[in-house]
Amino acid sequence: MSAGTRAIRAAIAVAAVFSSLAVPAYAQQSLKKSHAPPSTESRQPVDDKAYKAALDRIPEPKKPYDPWGVARPSEPEKTGK
Repeated sequence: MSAGTRAIRAAIAVAAVFSSLAVPAYAQQSLKKSHAPPSTESRQPVDDKAYKAALDRIPEPKKPYDPWGVARPSEPEKTGK
């Protein structure tokens, strides 16, 4: 390789390093939007009667939910003597 080719490759490598370091800075720019929550006037009021009626319509499970049921057996194995 000639000295000119090495210099060009080194310049490209340095440019790549600097451009990759500048990329995260773009994520830090503000978007000039307000971060205020939406106004309460646009929200519909919660109807407590309807909410309680909806909760009453949910059926009770026949047996309780076991999140670890797949990871371990539901009943321990009995060893016979």
